[in-house]
Formats: sequence, C-alpha cells, structure tokens
Amino acid sequence: MTDFAKQILPINIEDELKTSYLSYAMSVIHGRALPDVRDGLKPVHRRILFAQHVLRNTYRQPYKKSARVVGDVIGKYHPHGDSAVYEAMVRMAQDFSMRYTLVEGQGNFGSIDGDSPAAMRYTEVRMAKITDMILNDIEKETVSYSPNYDGTEQIPDVMPTRIPALLVNGSSGIAVGMATNVPPHNLTEVLNGCLLLLENPKASIDEIIQIITGPDFPTGGTIDGRIGIYEGYKTGRGIIHVRAKTSVEEDKSGKSSLIINEIPYMVNKAKMLERIAEMVKNKKIDGISEIRDESDKDGLRVVIEVKRGESVEVLENNLFAQSQLEQSFGINFTVLVDGQPRVLNIKEILQEFIKHRKDVVTKRTKFDLRKAKERGHIVEGLMVAIANIDEVIKIIKKSKDTKIAAIELCKKSWKAGPIEAILKKAGKDACRPKGLSPEYGIKGKNYKLSPNQAKSILELRLGRLTGLEQDNLSAEFNEILEVILELQKILDDKETLLQLIKDELIEVRENFGDERKTNINDTRHDISNEDLIPEETRVLTLSRSGYAKTQPLDEYREQRRGGVGKAGASVKEEDLIQNLYVLSSHSQLLCFTTKGKVFWLKVYEIPVASRTSKGRPLVNMLKLDDDETVTQILPVEEFSEDKFIFMATRNGVVKKTNLNLFHKKYKSGIKAIRLDDDDKLVGTVITDGDNDILLSSYSGKLIRFHESKVRPMGRTARGVKGITLKDGMKVISLMVGDPSKTILCLSENGFGKRTKLEDFPSYNRGGQGVIALKTSERNGNMVSAVAVDENDGIMLISDKGTLIRTAISQIPTLGRNTQGVKVITPKDGEKLIEGVRIPPEEEEE
Repeated sequence: MTDFAKQILPINIEDELKTSYLSYAMSVIHGRALPDVRDGLKPVHRRILFAQHVLRNTYRQPYKKSARVVGDVIGKYHPHGDSAVYEAMVRMAQDFSMRYTLVEGQGNFGSIDGDSPAAMRYTEVRMAKITDMILNDIEKETVSYSPNYDGTEQIPDVMPTRIPALLVNGSSGIAVGMATNVPPHNLTEVLNGCLLLLENPKASIDEIIQIITGPDFPTGGTIDGRIGIYEGYKTGRGIIHVRAKTSVEEDKSGKSSLIINEIPYMVNKAKMLERIAEMVKNKKIDGISEIRDESDKDGLRVVIEVKRGESVEVLENNLFAQSQLEQSFGINFTVLVDGQPRVLNIKEILQEFIKHRKDVVTKRTKFDLRKAKERGHIVEGLMVAIANIDEVIKIIKKSKDTKIAAIELCKKSWKAGPIEAILKKAGKDACRPKGLSPEYGIKGKNYKLSPNQAKSILELRLGRLTGLEQDNLSAEFNEILEVILELQKILDDKETLLQLIKDELIEVRENFGDERKTNINDTRHDISNEDLIPEETRVLTLSRSGYAKTQPLDEYREQRRGGVGKAGASVKEEDLIQNLYVLSSHSQLLCFTTKGKVFWLKVYEIPVASRTSKGRPLVNMLKLDDDETVTQILPVEEFSEDKFIFMATRNGVVKKTNLNLFHKKYKSGIKAIRLDDDDKLVGTVITDGDNDILLSSYSGKLIRFHESKVRPMGRTARGVKGITLKDGMKVISLMVGDPSKTILCLSENGFGKRTKLEDFPSYNRGGQGVIALKTSERNGNMVSAVAVDENDGIMLISDKGTLIRTAISQIPTLGRNTQGVKVITPKDGEKLIEGVRIPPEEEEE
C-alpha cells in the first residue's frame, strides 16, 4: 500500500466539486438530453438508426427482432441498459408520439392509453421509408465519425439528413440546469420555410411564420391562440394551449353527446377519462350521464353523454378548464449548436439546417468527384492500353510476373490514341486523381500509365478487347467526364449548389409531405367563470341588511290567487326582503349603494342558497365602506351610448345619466348620484330618451311625465324634483310607461288591482300625481306598483320573508279610484312589502 501513492496532492474541495459537476453536466447535455440542431437527434436515437443501417435493416428488407437491434446498439455504441434503448426505439415507432415515425414496428408497441409495449423478444422492427432521407449519403464521407466507448467502432457525430428532423419530429429532454421542448411540425410547412430562406436569406421571422403556421402534433387537436406560437418562434420560448377536437351529436330523442376525436399531444387517454369520471363522482363536474370509449383501429372516439337539460357548451368549457382536454405546451428551443447549448429562434434553426445541408452536399460532391476521377483515370488507362494492345500483350508475355509487367507498362511512353482528342476537349486533367505524380498522364501525343492503371490493365479480361466492349468503354469515359464536369460545377458555382439543395428538398416534400393534423385558432378562447356556469333563470333576493342569494326559478311553484305562500328566505329579526329579481345567471348587475356609488357584479357570482337560507352579505362580495349597503340592483345587457339610466330616490328626486358612463368597471366602484343625507335610491331603469316615467308613493298616488322633462346629467349630479310628497310619504316605485301593459298596485294588507296606463294622465314633473289605489283602513298604504302583461306572473313578498307566486291574469283590471281585491292572505302581524313581475317565458318554465 505504501507504494500505491508516491505523492498526495491537496485539492480545494470547491474547485474539485465545480470541475466534477461541470464535467457531469456537460456529459448529460452532450451525451443524453439535448438534440443536435443539425439532425434533431439525441445520441441514443442516432445510434439506434446507425445500428439498423449497419444491419441493413431498411424498409426494403424483412423485419428483424427488436432484441437483435437493441443488442447491437448496447454492444457497439450505447453502453447503457437495454430497456432505455428499447423504450427509445419503441417511441420512434409510435404514430401518436412521433409526427413522422422513423421506425416501422411489427407487434405490440404500446397505445395512447399508456399500455406497455411487448418485450423486445416478441416485437420486430425495420427503418421507415422516410428514415432513408436521414441516413442518405452517410457512406459518402459526408459526416465526421468518433470512436465508440471502447474504441473498437466508429459512430457518426451527426446524420446527413435531408429532413429538418428537429422541427419535424420535435424533441424533449431535461439536462443539468437546462431543458428542451421542441414541438413537432408539419414536414411540408418546414420544407417550404427552408425553401423561403434559400430564396431569400434575409426573410424575417414574420414571413417564416406565414409559412410555418405552428406546431403540428401527431394526435391532432387544436392550438388555442397564436400568441404563444409567435413568442416561441421569435424568442425560442413560449407557451401554447392545445385543446381536444370535439363535436356535438344528437340522437333521435334529442339527447346530446360530446364527441372527442382528437386529444392533446402526450396525453394518456385512459388516465384522462379516469380523471373525468373521478371529477363526476366528486361533483366537480356536473351534467355527464355516461362516458364511453369507442376508439378502434379506425381512430379515436370518446362519447360523453350529457344529461337532459344540461348545456353541452358549459360542460365542454368545464372539461377544458378542469381536465386534460386542454393542455399547455411550453416551447423551448434549447439545442446543441457546434457542441454548445443555445436557445434559438425559428429562423436560426432553419439556417443551421441549411448550413448543414450545404456542408453535406459539398462533402458528398467532393466524394463523388473523387470517385469519378478515380474511375475515369482507370478507364483512361484501359483505353490507352486497347489503343496499343499488341505492344501491351508483348510486354506482359515477356515479363516474369505481374509485378514486373506493371513496372514495364509504367516505364514506356504510349501513344495516346483516341484519348488525346477527348482530353483535349475536356481538359487534360479532367480525370486526374488528386495526388497523382506529374510524370503520369498525357504528354502531348504520348501517355504514361500510372501504377493503378497498369494494375487494371493486367486484370483486363480478353473479352473486353472486342469492338463492342471498346465502344462501351469509350461511352463510359464520356459519361464519367460529363459527371465530373457537373460535379465540378456544383463545387465552383454557389447558385448551382443552392439549386441542388432546393431540388432535393422539393423531392422530399413531394414524396413525404402531407396535410396538417392540428388546427390553429387565431385568438385564445380564454375560459372565464361565465363559460363554466350554465345560463339559467334565477331568482335573486336582496334583504334590507344587505344579504343576497340566488335560487333556481322552478323552486317556486305557481299558486292560485289568495294562497298562503311559503317561506322564501330566513330573515333575522327586523331584517326584511327588500328586492327580488328574476334574471339570467349571466346577467351584469349594477349595484347602487346608500352612498350613491355603483359596483359591478355578475348574477353567478352571488351564491346559490337554499330556500330558507338568508344568503351572503353583499359587503363580502363588493368593496363597500363599513357604513355602506346596497340599496338597488339594475340588470344591464349592454352599455349603449343612446341609452340612459333613470334614477329615482325615496324623497322624490329624479336623475337621468348616459348608460355609457358606467361601462368601465372599477373594483372600488364609482359615483352614480349625489344623495341627500336622509335619502336613498328607490329605483333605477334603463330608458332610450323617449319614455314616459311613472313614480308612485305610499299615499297611493302616481305621477306620469315624459323623461324629456329631465335633462341628462353627469354621474356626480344630485338630480331634480320628480314628485311632490306629503309629510311622511315616500316614493315606492319607478316605472317606464308602456301602453301594452297595465299598472298592478298592491297594498300592505294583501289587496291589489290592475289599472290601464291610459287612465293616468301625463303631467309635468314635480306634481303630486293622481290616485292609483285607495289607501283605506282595509288596504293600508300602497307598497308596490308594477307594470305587467296579461301573461306575466307576480312574486309577492312579505316582511316576514314569505313568498307567493301567482298569475297576473287572476288579478282583475279596475279603475284608478278603487280598493282592489284580495291577492294574498297575510298571517297575523304580517305585511306585504313588494310585488315583482315574472316574465312569461319564465312562467312557461
């Protein structure tokens, strides 16, 4: 042991760790994880294809056992486990993993459901036809080679590919401190992009994107939005969103089904469906009655049956948002360029491929030229020998052996014969091999044979001396000269080289190009909360203390006039139901507060609560001050410039403001009206500038005037007087006059009647109005005035939270100055506080 280490060298541990880690990192980057920008292959894929090439395992030959190929790869080139090599080879044979499969497999090579392939002793492989385009010309010294792990074999450093395989089939890998994720693309588009750059090397990335429109995945699908593609192509990094391709089918009974025909790239179909079923079970997704996988050899087909009455669009949006029916794909063009990892844009990737093609074609041309010259040189010598055949035979016969004969043949100066005229035309050095001594070749009318020519002459069969064979030899020599001139032109003329590259790319496109599989949406269809919620009619209730909730309309069954009703909300002591609205779940609400501000809210943002629940405080949903509550809610379809919001307050003040002033949403709200300290909003309506306005009060009086009497004002204005009130009286409702409707008036003791609009004369604003309902001891004060149609329904609310729904047609039409009939029978101590119209379409439901 004492002789083992003669000297111990102290090393700084930081330096040693840094050196060792960097060595390991570079080994992973070069030897495992990142593809070469030129051929788009990682070392394992390159070695598999090269092993198949050596085995002559091409598409023209019979299949070979996968184990045979894997054995050659791990034995000769790839000192890793057989399972790693087999998995890589399997992936190259899977049409759902590779856009253009490089290996043809026979047997079980796995499935899109994540099924494992059969063991390599059962499966067979050979190279696909397109793989010829990757290995083409590899025997012509077009690429450099390096020794394998034990120095006994040579491995190509890169493939002389005619296909931009990096973009065409993509690549993904995680190295040390970096990763790559190149999506697959359409071969036709990528080759057209290369041709564009060959025609115009200064073409911009924007011009390239017009041709290479985006990734093209083997599993199809739809890329949602182009912005991620632009970012990825311009910077080398970007995120795209890939959705499944879906359609809707209806059976004879009208039941709808969502059909999935294509799914996002690299998604395991079985796990995806398992996850959807789990979400249905856990109530995270509603509306699915059954899921069936009907996929077969003809293609992928998944049927999701939708429950009756459920929205297919909402279910689809929920599946996109919560399942793998939509996946994001992070583009990362990190590749090896000259052995160094770099992030490239789409143009740089194409430029590197074109640069590689120029290098390969140049090297192939030099190889072919050398071989042509070598053969031409031999044919040249044979033609000289045939021209001097008698003397040649005499020297051979005199010589002791072939060695002496070759020396003697090279010593003599021969008549050039027909070669003289041919070489005079083509150039005396046309077939002269590189490195040949100047003493050999044609000299005027004479010719000196080289040792190689002498050797070929000695191997010449007598049958080649016939006249026909001499003619064939002459024709071959002329052909060789033409080939040499053509090859020399490629090397000498840059345009000829570029045209040859173009022609080869066009040939590949014609033989292997196909249509896109993946569609692209121009803009991203972002899924908002609204898309995930079915549009349905809901009853929205708001209590005096600011509690709000929604309920499906069908929870309220219609009762006959005079019914008792049922509890619609559980209210705290002294809390009252203030407003009730029948709206779509997607309606936009403008929420007006005690401080004259307005906030924005969607109906679906208000939680659905049970019939007896009091709901949720609006203060928790809006940014209200501590002493601020919502007093009025106005549903809005769109913020039009020719529409107005008309407001009325408890104290009889009215105001008109352009609706468009409220279109911008602010979380902190904006000012809608300046209110007096003791005043609050009682109603808001949307008008078109040419409506009659009706205001009613507790006293049973109603005033009608044209809205032109009120000029449009800014958001912060106070407004003008709309009605004159007696002491203690307050405004209870604001309506827009409609001749086709009647005015339903209700008293606090449950009595009511309908009156025609024409019975109410029109006055200037500011008057006291006329009697709409007698406020006798039997009736009590008037608590509600609503414009209704014959086919409408009415929802009646008491101060104890009782609700009853009845038809308008059951309430008679009477004159203005009458008391009405019994509409609801309140319980002891219970008072009616409001009546809300229900439109006929909701009535039909």
